[in-house]
Amino acid sequence: MTRAVIYARYSSDHQREASIEDQVRLCRERAERDGLTVVEIFSDYAISGGHLKSRPGMVALMEAARAGTFDVLIAEALDRISRDQEDIAGVFKRLRHADISIVTLSEGPVSELHVGLKGTVNALFLKDLADKTRRGQRGRVEAGKIPGGNSYGYRMVRSIQADGSVTTGEREIDEEQAGIVRRIFAEYAEGSAPRAIVSAGRNLPKSAG
Repeated sequence: MTRAVIYARYSSDHQREASIEDQVRLCRERAERDGLTVVEIFSDYAISGGHLKSRPGMVALMEAARAGTFDVLIAEALDRISRDQEDIAGVFKRLRHADISIVTLSEGPVSELHVGLKGTVNALFLKDLADKTRRGQRGRVEAGKIPGGNSYGYRMVRSIQADGSVTTGEREIDEEQAGIVRRIFAEYAEGSAPRAIVSAGRNLPKSAG
């Protein structure tokens, strides 16, 4: 019996949680065609493909590989395993050392050639994505908007535009929270240590801002 495990991952707003189920279903079909027995499924939900160690599913998979519990890893594509060139090469090297092969629905049996070419393509994709993200954030700032999430001391402002869309990136001061922020800075400027400020804040009544 040749033991196989399946790895599935989705990471963006353009995908959905069911994407994991779709990947697993297709990988199971591939395993059946190849006469493989699926012994375990590993998955990571809404996690970027650029950081291997931040994915508990992949970490558990590598631990299982070291324990010798499977012979083949099946995934939808190499970029499901990782988009980072170094990570892909590292996973391939460690699995090969353990006599474990990688098969993907997109690339088939994975070789050194796939790792080199696909790793380069994925690395370029990540760099392009980062450049586009920074460019978008800069455009938001230059338009007088907030490019990121909400910060303590502010509240989000939403309004309906003429085309029916909802505005984003606008904030207004939350006076209650702002009072706490001002108090913290004032006490720090007067020489209070951060720990002392935190302790004093915990002892204040909720209405004291």
